[in-house]
Amino acid sequence: MGDPSAEPLYESASTKEMAQRLRDSYAATDWRLDPSKAALRVRYYSAILAKNTLSLHDDTTVREQLAKELLYQGDSDSAVRQLEEVRRRWQRSGETMPVVGVKDLGQWLALAYLRVGEQENCAMMHGQKACLFPLQKGAVHQMPRGAEGAVRELTALLQADANDAQSQWLLNVAYMQLGRYPQDVPKQWLIPTARFASEYPLPEFPEVAAAAGIDIMGHAGGALVEDFDGDGRLDVMVTSSGPMDQMHLFHNNGDGTFTDVTRKSGLVGETGGLNLVVTDYNNDGHPDVLVLRGAWWGKQGCYPMSLLKNNGDGTFDDVTVKAGLLSAHPTGTAAWADFDGDGWLDLFVGHESSAADPHPSQLFRNNHDGTFTEIGAISGLAELGFVKGVAWGDYNNDGRPDLYVSVMYGKNHLFRNDGPRDAKDIRAGWRFTDVTKQAGVDKQDNSFATWFFDYDNDGWPDLFVAGYSLEESSDVGAFEMGKPTHAELPKLYRNMHDGTFKDVTSDVHLDRVILTMGASFGDLDNDGWLDVYMGTGDSTYQALLPNRMFRNDEGRKFQDVTTAGDFGHLQKGHGVAFADLRGVGFEDVFEEMGGAQPGDSYESALYRNPGNGNHSITLVLEGVRSNRAAFGARIDVIVKRKNGEVRHMYRTVGYGSSFGGNPLRQHVGTGDAARVSEIVVTWPATGVVDRIRDVAGDRTYTLREGDGRLQQLPLR
Repeated sequence: MGDPSAEPLYESASTKEMAQRLRDSYAATDWRLDPSKAALRVRYYSAILAKNTLSLHDDTTVREQLAKELLYQGDSDSAVRQLEEVRRRWQRSGETMPVVGVKDLGQWLALAYLRVGEQENCAMMHGQKACLFPLQKGAVHQMPRGAEGAVRELTALLQADANDAQSQWLLNVAYMQLGRYPQDVPKQWLIPTARFASEYPLPEFPEVAAAAGIDIMGHAGGALVEDFDGDGRLDVMVTSSGPMDQMHLFHNNGDGTFTDVTRKSGLVGETGGLNLVVTDYNNDGHPDVLVLRGAWWGKQGCYPMSLLKNNGDGTFDDVTVKAGLLSAHPTGTAAWADFDGDGWLDLFVGHESSAADPHPSQLFRNNHDGTFTEIGAISGLAELGFVKGVAWGDYNNDGRPDLYVSVMYGKNHLFRNDGPRDAKDIRAGWRFTDVTKQAGVDKQDNSFATWFFDYDNDGWPDLFVAGYSLEESSDVGAFEMGKPTHAELPKLYRNMHDGTFKDVTSDVHLDRVILTMGASFGDLDNDGWLDVYMGTGDSTYQALLPNRMFRNDEGRKFQDVTTAGDFGHLQKGHGVAFADLRGVGFEDVFEEMGGAQPGDSYESALYRNPGNGNHSITLVLEGVRSNRAAFGARIDVIVKRKNGEVRHMYRTVGYGSSFGGNPLRQHVGTGDAARVSEIVVTWPATGVVDRIRDVAGDRTYTLREGDGRLQQLPLR
């Protein structure tokens, strides 16, 4: 698979300038507040302990804070030692530690021991089954001291408070790590195995990232799957949010493996990035990339985003300054669309804004010359709050892309695209009408990833919005055990074809996952119905809950197939992509893993699709008068099943998840139909309709706008 450091280095002057700008931004942050600078705070608290003779209470305060920073830094072993020292000092003193202090110390010790176990086993001894929930034989810890310490501490916490849901959940996880679940878990605290049963017999999707050479270690970050070099095979780009974490590009070798080509692709120095978004901003046919940085960090997150121009020869240049996109704001979400129908992709960027730290969101109109003009304020899209997810989609099927904005600490927004404010002067901005309340999509106060997709195949885009909040950390354990919580749940809004939506979350059984960060959709079994995968977690270590996969049962309900497919990774899940990485006609699932803290890193995961007897067709669209990447093109694939039923499968190019990176090519499962009766493509800027009849399945085709015929793409 090659040694990345041996590859020749390509560096453009503009990329070197951005790399220096990123280093300067990192150097300027306040070490006392910057989450990524735990190591400096470790030095600070260590110096206090070394230089001062402190009272027992002050020593406890400083030592516990030092232990927390050690834990955040990733030195879990030292964190355990400091916390155990706190306990020893109280025992030697003869004084009684306050009850609140005892519980707090026990909780932090339990987390520290759990982290020791994860680092010594899941990370350091990474195997195919490591950290996949419920933990089976291949995931049992060979070095048990961490899990044993966690069991000891968690048992003590439960003996003191039998209603401690967080400790009960983590205790069951720790027993799994020891290979002693369920038989050795005290009955009063046992979570029955039936809680984790799959609702459909999906086959296992083995986790093969290490064998594929794509198990890159990272923190919370983004993932994009796209054919970046034009060889017909899908490559993978990954970022990690640590400010100085290098992004990576992996070239698809065509044999199930990947080669790290970061150096020769011109990406060295492009660091950080919680999210990635694909585009073709200059209509040259080469997929470009937008990197988003600084999310969640407030005043410590004022990093620039990067627009990476694909040169078409396997290299990228950072053209952020040249394009007029240079600005420094905390952001993790953006979306591209041709909102004005001129055939060029425009950009909306949602920033994390608050009264104490204002960062207005931005709408950039494409000038057709490689540059953009910002018109967010005059278009009414600037003051939107703490934006966490954005998605374009034509919810009313009028040919204009509308915008949904997902917000933390406030209500979301659905903006209907009503055209130019002044048809004679585009500088007057665009008219976006807030129809959130009348459309019925205002049901959440804290949400994250969002997207439009046609989950029920009725030709009208529906809306998914992930929930993201907890009232308290114990909600994680309570939720996983089926107990009541106050956590924000996701919402699935069904399009009612009249400008309104109906909340069908409970009806379709999607009201059962919390803390969704990365998420995306695709077709696991080629049945033509779009399934959903949700990466879970937050910045805390106690948010140890499995990522969840839901199979779409013909638009009627979603079935939890997490355990059947072995998708239940316990590590933090971020950028998610469904893609046929091997060109075999079935979509694999790639997931970028890792948490926000410097010490909370993990390898990416790749779940290989075992396939079945169903068929599929893949379409690569090229706009002519519409934008070349075909963002917004609507596809209707019509098949006749063996039982005579005529089915429609609807897809839209480009409007994917706000925290996942599916390729622009559209993979459409056709079930038991080996041939497609008809393909209807409606192009976004022109309304041109291409109809192609009687198409052989299990192939990849290209289609140019207005050609009316498919060209088979020979995959090399």
